[in-house]
Amino acid sequence: MHCVVEGQVQGVFFRAETQQQAEKLGLTGFAHNRDDGSVDILACGEEKMVARLCEWLKDGPVAAQVDMVSCQENELLVPKTFSTG
Repeated sequence: MHCVVEGQVQGVFFRAETQQQAEKLGLTGFAHNRDDGSVDILACGEEKMVARLCEWLKDGPVAAQVDMVSCQENELLVPKTFSTG
């Protein structure tokens, strides 16, 4: 699943906490800051666990202010680990 999260999501540990959540759920992928202030996320793994991460993204960490989460299916890239960049 490829998601873009908009709002106050940079400088609030959004990527690091997304990585923690993803690893707890056994997912691989990445969370990267985008130039426009949003965060780009790729989550790969068991569909049920990906869905749980997508639900978590709607709120994110306590310090974040999530305005919008848009997600699309992704079947092209399946990384071996979860990383932030």
